[in-house]
Amino acid sequence: MNKKGITLIELLVALVIGSIVMAGIYRTFISQQHIYTVQEQVAEMQQNSRLAINQMMREIRMVGFGVKSFPITIGGQNYNNVVNPDTPLAGSITIVAGVGGTAILNGLTPPNQISVDRLTDAQGNILFDLVDRSFISIDGLESFQIINIIEIDATHKLLTLNNNINNSYKTDGSTVVYAIRAISYGITASVLNRNDNLGGGPQPLAENIESFDFQYFDANGLQTANPPDIRTIRMTITARTDRQDPELKGGDGFRRREITTNIQLRNMGT
Repeated sequence: MNKKGITLIELLVALVIGSIVMAGIYRTFISQQHIYTVQEQVAEMQQNSRLAINQMMREIRMVGFGVKSFPITIGGQNYNNVVNPDTPLAGSITIVAGVGGTAILNGLTPPNQISVDRLTDAQGNILFDLVDRSFISIDGLESFQIINIIEIDATHKLLTLNNNINNSYKTDGSTVVYAIRAISYGITASVLNRNDNLGGGPQPLAENIESFDFQYFDANGLQTANPPDIRTIRMTITARTDRQDPELKGGDGFRRREITTNIQLRNMGT
């Protein structure tokens, strides 16, 4: 019988052609995988920094809300301004505002006592005490320090204040009592931290943040170093990817993004 097959040369040629095709497919796969990894890293970097910036913007925008008297002492630090640049460390910032949670005013006993519906928030976090949570604002109009707390019943907590109340307030559930807090932002080892100065220490907001910078402007748009004159804060954050890209030409292999935003302080000058 006449049987036909392939020669060794034909087999080698087929193997070479197959290897070339497989090498091309592999290189395409590796290239696509690299692009996907880079895009994922960049997206993660941008999302990471954006989430941190959004939280900072919400809180910094409220600078000074409800704070009508000084000094305020929180976490062993005295504050005479609602914006405190380079506090507690150079390059950081501490803001003071009524952003620590709320209770409802349900009783008023002149000259210096109020009743609120709760001392903790829905998550069980303490709203008011006699130490670092002792500063409050009634309806954003007056601010006081709590000097005594008596729990009358489940929904009535009697707070004695350090000064007399000057305004008249409704006790029908429409008047809000705000907890005043001092919140600090700073960077440690490429981690952007937030510290509410209540004993828990700095908590991470975002990783791989190389730097952030604050510039301060007055009502006329001129840079100022005087805290009471500050009306706008320009915040600039430089973030980088978590891993280096060995194929990135020049530099150290990290991709970076710089994000700048202007924050209008809506409660300053009012």
